[in-house]
Amino acid sequence: MLLEDLQVILKVAEFRSITAAATNLDMRTATASAAVKRVEASLGAELFIRTTRHLRLSSAGERYLPQCQQALKMLEQAKLNMREDLGIIDGEIRISLSSDLGRNLITPWLDEFLLEYPKVELRSSISDSNIDFYRDSVDMALRYGSPNDANMYGFKICDVPRLVCASPEYIAEHGTPSGPAKLIEHNVLLYQLHDILQDEWQFDDGQQKHKVKLKGNRASNDGDLVRRWCVAGKGIAVKSCLDMSRDLLAGRVLSVMPQYQATPTELWLVCPSRQSITPTVRLLRDLFREKTETILNEMHKKGILN
Repeated sequence: MLLEDLQVILKVAEFRSITAAATNLDMRTATASAAVKRVEASLGAELFIRTTRHLRLSSAGERYLPQCQQALKMLEQAKLNMREDLGIIDGEIRISLSSDLGRNLITPWLDEFLLEYPKVELRSSISDSNIDFYRDSVDMALRYGSPNDANMYGFKICDVPRLVCASPEYIAEHGTPSGPAKLIEHNVLLYQLHDILQDEWQFDDGQQKHKVKLKGNRASNDGDLVRRWCVAGKGIAVKSCLDMSRDLLAGRVLSVMPQYQATPTELWLVCPSRQSITPTVRLLRDLFREKTETILNEMHKKGILN
């Protein structure tokens, strides 16, 4: 029995269709159908009940498929363990990145990684939307905020302070807000996630919390565009210090109201399962931790972060 045939069987069970499974595996429908027939002939039992309109698992299939899936995962993990022991790093990196962090920081780091490991191929997905590992065909996601799905596995990369930022040009023309209540006198640049406008900003001065609802003439679901507006002097933004790090260190934007701490976040590298944590994932985890630590330390040394 061929391993490739078993992989076809699992895809047919997933999609409830030989044609859909073949499309997903980039093969002809006839080839996938032949694989199903070979496995059933080897087992001496039908795994699927087929009608003109539907395909579903038989009782034999319901018993066999979970064990088949588990066996294939064990074989794949054994292969990865062996390659790790041999120091072999290759294959695809299929990673989802947020717009701002992905374009401006992570992509150059991945370029360095590909130079060090030339047998690795990169498939990068840039989006601020929630990740669906199966729909989006990615193996890992670098995202702000801790995972909220108990079935996911991940590594915390670092804690990420968020800062209120404005360009020197904007400050020269409009002045610096002295506190959260004064932000209503300024044009704020708003981020929109999942059709929810993030127009309520929260702060902590060490003694009490402050909440203020704001308005601005610009909003976007693309974090990178919000950053660009801020650098161009179009208004005030609250952003991850990592997203703004190059602009802050270069003086293109300044941190304002530093005595009021915006709600911080975390950066995580998330995978859909424990089995998907490969040697490459662990190398990327270490790379991201090292790079972000360097940036955060530099901003601390320059007094950008307290």
